[in-house]
Amino acid sequence: MAGLDVLLRAVQELSLAPRLTDVQRVVTAAARELAGCDGVTFVLRDGEQCYYADEDAIAPLWRGKRFPVEACVSGWAMQHREHAVIPDIYDDPRVPHEAYRDTFVKSMVMTPIRTMAPIGAVGAYWARLHEPAEEEIALLRALADATSLALEKVSIHRELEQEVRLAKDAHRLAQTDDLTGTLNRRGFGEHVAEAMPREQSSDAAVAFIDINGLKAVNDREGHVAGDRLIQDVARILQMAVRPGDVVGRVGGDEFAVFALDLDPATLRARLEVALSGRASVGTAALHSPDELYDALLAADVQMYAAKASLTRTPSV
Repeated sequence: MAGLDVLLRAVQELSLAPRLTDVQRVVTAAARELAGCDGVTFVLRDGEQCYYADEDAIAPLWRGKRFPVEACVSGWAMQHREHAVIPDIYDDPRVPHEAYRDTFVKSMVMTPIRTMAPIGAVGAYWARLHEPAEEEIALLRALADATSLALEKVSIHRELEQEVRLAKDAHRLAQTDDLTGTLNRRGFGEHVAEAMPREQSSDAAVAFIDINGLKAVNDREGHVAGDRLIQDVARILQMAVRPGDVVGRVGGDEFAVFALDLDPATLRARLEVALSGRASVGTAALHSPDELYDALLAADVQMYAAKASLTRTPSV
């Protein structure tokens, strides 16, 4: 559980981070501790380039440099919306070997920040040949997910746009997710703010839901089958909630639910029964719409704990 403790501490620090530089500092330090690696980079997408905004490493890497999206592993992770595990950098065609030849790096993992329209990536590097364990990869992914929520929570869109030149219409995205018909991340936040009184004494809860086995479905049956699984989970969630509850797709395989006048345990039990193992669920109490992203971060940690418990439980 040491890794989960580190992740929880990082999530708490991210919830208090007021600036992009603070987010970068928390993420790079936490990633080194979670993965037991020798270096970490924090990469932001800058149009068709990858900007290496920050790093924490035993020797200099590429802080402040930009590389074409097509020419680096961080770009590959963002374009493919999945992590890249590379036990030997000189035995993988995705690695630009010349860029690594003067560094200590022998092995690496690159994880995108946000799986739906990634805005960056977190890279972990080892000075020895190393094949990361599934737990290390899962912890890095959970940290990347928390980073995405932290960036949203601290409202640094303007700073991000200046830093990585995000498209000018980012704030004009529609509220509805095209694939599922549920709200997207922005729409979810706005609907929760409208549905929840700013000062109220009744219970409210949020849930963070992550689909189980989506990558395996995509690999085995193709992305069309994976999209059907995402749509099925969306439909189940919409049927499981009450009128007035809010459902949104907040990531590639991630959903969120808001329920007024319900406590976290009741909401979690209701969703787990409806999902029947198709997804892992974490919940948290919500006392004010201003605390939505803090509550989602807390629910995300609980979801990860539930998913980790599921993988440790032998099949019967």
